Amino acid sequence: MADIIYTLEGGVYFNITNKCPCACSFCIRKKGDAVGSAKRLWHDAEPTFAQIRAAVDSFDFSAVDKAVFCGYGEPTAAYDNLISTAKYLKKVNPRIKLRLNTNGLSDLINKKETAKEICSVIDIISVSLNAPTAEKYDNITKNKFSGAAFGALIKFTKDCVACGNEVYMTVVDVIPQDEIELSREICRSCGAKFRLRSFARGR
Repeated sequence: MADIIYTLEGGVYFNITNKCPCACSFCIRKKGDAVGSAKRLWHDAEPTFAQIRAAVDSFDFSAVDKAVFCGYGEPTAAYDNLISTAKYLKKVNPRIKLRLNTNGLSDLINKKETAKEICSVIDIISVSLNAPTAEKYDNITKNKFSGAAFGALIKFTKDCVACGNEVYMTVVDVIPQDEIELSREICRSCGAKFRLRSFARGR
């Protein structure tokens, strides 16, 4: 059985699904079967909420002040489990701050607007922008939504900002510097904070 909860560089992470509509050329899961304390992050079957809750119950969250939904899949592809797990974690430790690392395609994945509900249970949203144009984004991410993805992630980001949450947009340092700067401008126009992620570090 794959790890549902793992630690990396002092952080606590949730691996609740392996599903993802993207096949990014730089995806961390292409590097190996696991990262951090995890022995394996590839699920034989998608975890149920009961299994996720059992993993939470067996992990000591009493001194954990933050946790991140970011495993070997897109967390919003397991939408109901994401929302239920976030609510449960807030009951286990009301002081915990939760972050979602996402490709921002939740509305397309789930065929509905999702930012408001996500922001009601998640404190920090980090959206992977990856590229400054729709064409470059599609080339890098090889997503399944054929031209609709880039606009959807921009809208999702703006919706999360409108909810008043702390919102970031990120790119990985594998793209040219001029594209990084253009991405920074897009982030600013969305009202989010910008972060440059290191491909070497995987986060």
